[in-house]
Amino acid sequence: MRRPLQSLLRANIFFYLGLFLHCGEARVNTEAPIGPLYRVVGSKLSISCNVSGFKNADTKKHFEFRVNKPGKPMSENIVSSSNPGFSYSSYKRRLEERLITLTHVSPNSVLFEILSLQKSDEGDYECSVLNAEASYDGAYSASTSVKVIDNSLSVSSPASTSQSFNEGEAFTSTCQASSNTVQHTHLSLTWFLLRDGDDNARPIISVDRYFTLSPGQGFEGRHQAGLIRLDKIGGVMYRLSMGQLQLSDSGRVFCRAQEWIQDPDRSWYSITQKDAEETVLHVEAREVVPDTSPLLVRISLQPTALQVGQTLSINCNVNKQSSEESFFSVAWSRGGVELARVGPTGILSVGHEYSVREEELRVARISDRDFRLRLQPVRIEDQGEYICRAWPQKRGQDGALTQGAAQDSDPQRITISATESGLSLEMQNDTSVNEGDGLKLTCRVHGYKGQLSITWQHKPTATSSVAFTTVISLSQEGVVIEKPESQKMKATRPAADTFTLELDEVKPSDSGVYQCAVSEWENNRKTNSRSQTAMVTVVPAGSFVKVNLISRDNSVTIGENVILMCRIRGVRFPMTVTWSLQRDASIIDNILTVYADGAISWSADQHRYQLNVEKTGNGFTHKLLIRGASHREVGRYECSVSYNAHKIASNQLAVQVQNPVSSLALTSSPALTTSIDQDIEIRCSVTSEPSASTRYFVTWQHKQKAESKIILSSDQDAKVEFGLQVDPSQRQRISAKRSKGPSFELSIRQTQISDGGVYLCKVAEWLQDPLGDWYQLPSVSRPTNLTVMEPEHKLSVLKEDLELNMSVSQDFTIPCHITKQSSDQSGFQVTWFLQKETEMKPRPVFTSYRNSTLQDRLGNGKQLIYSHPLPNQFSLTVMKSEAEDSGRYFCEVEEWLPSLSQRWRKVATNKSGILTVNVYPEGDVKAFSEPASHLGACIGILVAVVICSLLVILLLVVKICRSKVSGEKKTGHSLWAEQHPLNTKPSADD
Repeated sequence: MRRPLQSLLRANIFFYLGLFLHCGEARVNTEAPIGPLYRVVGSKLSISCNVSGFKNADTKKHFEFRVNKPGKPMSENIVSSSNPGFSYSSYKRRLEERLITLTHVSPNSVLFEILSLQKSDEGDYECSVLNAEASYDGAYSASTSVKVIDNSLSVSSPASTSQSFNEGEAFTSTCQASSNTVQHTHLSLTWFLLRDGDDNARPIISVDRYFTLSPGQGFEGRHQAGLIRLDKIGGVMYRLSMGQLQLSDSGRVFCRAQEWIQDPDRSWYSITQKDAEETVLHVEAREVVPDTSPLLVRISLQPTALQVGQTLSINCNVNKQSSEESFFSVAWSRGGVELARVGPTGILSVGHEYSVREEELRVARISDRDFRLRLQPVRIEDQGEYICRAWPQKRGQDGALTQGAAQDSDPQRITISATESGLSLEMQNDTSVNEGDGLKLTCRVHGYKGQLSITWQHKPTATSSVAFTTVISLSQEGVVIEKPESQKMKATRPAADTFTLELDEVKPSDSGVYQCAVSEWENNRKTNSRSQTAMVTVVPAGSFVKVNLISRDNSVTIGENVILMCRIRGVRFPMTVTWSLQRDASIIDNILTVYADGAISWSADQHRYQLNVEKTGNGFTHKLLIRGASHREVGRYECSVSYNAHKIASNQLAVQVQNPVSSLALTSSPALTTSIDQDIEIRCSVTSEPSASTRYFVTWQHKQKAESKIILSSDQDAKVEFGLQVDPSQRQRISAKRSKGPSFELSIRQTQISDGGVYLCKVAEWLQDPLGDWYQLPSVSRPTNLTVMEPEHKLSVLKEDLELNMSVSQDFTIPCHITKQSSDQSGFQVTWFLQKETEMKPRPVFTSYRNSTLQDRLGNGKQLIYSHPLPNQFSLTVMKSEAEDSGRYFCEVEEWLPSLSQRWRKVATNKSGILTVNVYPEGDVKAFSEPASHLGACIGILVAVVICSLLVILLLVVKICRSKVSGEKKTGHSLWAEQHPLNTKPSADD
């Protein structure tokens, strides 16, 4: 026996140990990207979903995708890999057009994609794997939060043009890129070249999100040589420079900006990209044609010393020792900077630095070999060494001209000195202006004689290698000659000697050196020129704009309004303002964005908010009204200002939304008393006035001594659940219901003693906030003390003590008479006992059970007759007594009452009086014999005994006669022991 027990114990230990180890880690695990994922409207969304832990890893798993959208209580079915009818109708069209796809990457992995996100696609996406196994063990779903934001990326370049260059020349282009996204993002920018005949553009050079420059494939060597550069000018401007153009550079050049955001898994993701306008670039070949005859280029100029305002005339003579027809291209340059060039067909092109003085420069072809350049009026900066450069051009059989090798003349130096003219300029000192403010520059002229013209020029830095660009010009007649459309500016002449330049809402890119170049005119000829510069610094808005977020009451009760005020100081022009809400440490949700032009982009439910903008003395105040606040509005609010790629954030302001104070009032009976097996109702009523949407969560708790347990609870939807400590067999006796008032009733059927104690009725109000979400208020409780009592027991058995003397073989009867009982439904179990003088404890003789089952408890074959003539009378007759039957007899009665919970229960026990029986051997002296001295008394007693005996005999005769008569009428069975064998003891349930 010991070995099987040990084996069983060992098996149990291994089973529970394995169960413990198995429960330590779930077997199936489903994974999706960590959220939130911020994506731009119109961009692509990709969510991978992987599952591991299934027993058969090679079996293809099926997945389903759902989305829980903000403000909607139910999730929406999007797509299933196994059930075509799974999707909601709102997604059918996009699924049919393959705008939403679900693709298996492996048997345990899928890729969910939305090719073009919509604003309504924002929500929590849930990926679920279908379980084909018999049991569940682990996580079969995973969620990813997706936030859809507006696309604020802006990319632009100068108007699309077509530019032609010769091989070896330089090309520059600019591109402006910025973003007003509230989330922390980085920009990258790449210049591309799309060659004719190619399908894909090739990157020339790029700056990534970490501000690292990288040349494209095939451009590495030119980048290392400094021939290809990418420079950032100011905050949002980028410039591409390509030196020594090659024929392979022909094509379409454009820039592309990408906006990157860092996902919670620390990886970077491109949320959007935009391309700027293209520039068509033509690079013409420069072929060197062998030429046996030398090309001679001569330069001549008179005089070599000039004064400011005079005319510079430079002649170039090109001589070729060949009689064949030739064409030439001629260029003039100073200090390596090309002034102008005339082609073989006579087309003039002016160098970049002299493009602003194009009207001061004239080129003429005097003869086939002679070319002249005239510059009038000259300036001090025009002095230096000049050369002429010529290229022979030979016409081929197809009529195209082929360029030969260049030939330079000897350099010729020219000096220019100032004239005795009194023309002079005065400009204010270096100026500092705040971003967004207006800029006004003044240029005063002294000592002039004739008419005046002015050209306002600008360059971003004071570096001498950077050339000025013309901003705006004003002719001597007061006519605006050039005015860019990209800026709000104007040039005026408020007085004869004063010129002004005014710019509205300056930007940081407007910083730099401004130059006013004034020319003096006589007889439509420019006689003198002077220039003066001033440095302008535009202070970024971030250094002087202050943003402060306040509220008069940021702690409100559900349903109340919240007013948040975003005060913007230090700015007098509208700026882009974004409101955001941070609910936890990682998620920031945009509410709305107000752009500088007044347009509003909503990211949250527009009906929940109201916006008001007020202009103040030195700024603006944006007021955001939150209508009927709920717990969804709890968090840290922030307003941020964006301007020219700068972002200025306010302080964070915490908004707290509290539940209202509960006015719930209850009433209940403080104490109730009932008897066992009676039904009882414990009522708890609400006396306060409920609202129209109020629901109640009711919990009934039972306390006995130090123990407390929940009996049942009824939630706000009236769903009833029993407490874990309530035995299932007892639950059928307990129920709960609700009635008008409202009132809550706990019903207990067939109460038991254990049902007594304190019953606590705990009621919690559930209210609905303005968004329809339910929330709970603190509970209120009322006690009721229930007392369960036993019914009064009235059982009583006749307690008369008797003594009986008899001879052997005589019969004697032991009566048992019930004088009182507790109920008319009482059942009785009667047991007769015998206690002999030599025994310490009485012995049961005979038992009559309440179901009329009889049992002989002695088991010695003694003949016994049981009689039950009346409901309250029982008797037991011992037939043919023997001396050993002597002793003390009594009966014990158990009273039982019906009970539905226990079928029958014993309520009382009572004993009868003592019947002392003395059985003597036949012929023995009787107990009443006395000595002779008492003869007289004995005679008297004998006479009395005789008389009593005669009476007894008479009564017995009468009784026997009646018994015979009644025996003839009755059809029932006799109770004689020999006729009815006694049954064994029945169970208590009978």
